[in-house]
Amino acid sequence: MKKQLITACLYTVITAFVLGVLYPLLIAGVSRVAFRDKANGELIRENGAIVGSRLIGQLFTGPRLFHSRPSAAGTGYDASASSGSNLAQTSKALSDRVMASIAAEGAGTSVPVDLVTASGSGLDPDITPAAALYQVSRVARERNLSEDSVRELVLEHVTPRQLGLLGEPRVNVLELNLALEDLHTSH
Repeated sequence: MKKQLITACLYTVITAFVLGVLYPLLIAGVSRVAFRDKANGELIRENGAIVGSRLIGQLFTGPRLFHSRPSAAGTGYDASASSGSNLAQTSKALSDRVMASIAAEGAGTSVPVDLVTASGSGLDPDITPAAALYQVSRVARERNLSEDSVRELVLEHVTPRQLGLLGEPRVNVLELNLALEDLHTSH
């Protein structure tokens, strides 16, 4: 019995070391070599400084920028508190938050749902093309640009479905706002 117990303990320690330490280090190493940009968080640099990640949403406020989805992660876009709000559709708190978001975005028309509701993680960096196009007139007016040029910029930043069938078309808000700054400075 003692021999079997020692053997079981040794196998547990060896297996834990191999699967809990060696295997994750191997996979991390392979991913850093094979998928360097993705393994490092797909960071976006502007003039040598990191301005964000393609993978994690950020808060953009003010009428001169395209707005992201609201975040339910911690105090907002907090990656350490990534989660949904877990508020039911009948929740007054959810209703109040959505109504406040509609009032902030609203121009009397139907506001796209992703501009007033948080994603499951609360960190979604993308919005739908409809949500981006909804904001074109406000952004163009505030930056004194033509709506056509801003609309064209949005359409250039639409990422289609992967392999033509996976996911939905989307627009990365950080990349769009960076391109908007470039467009604005070139005019």
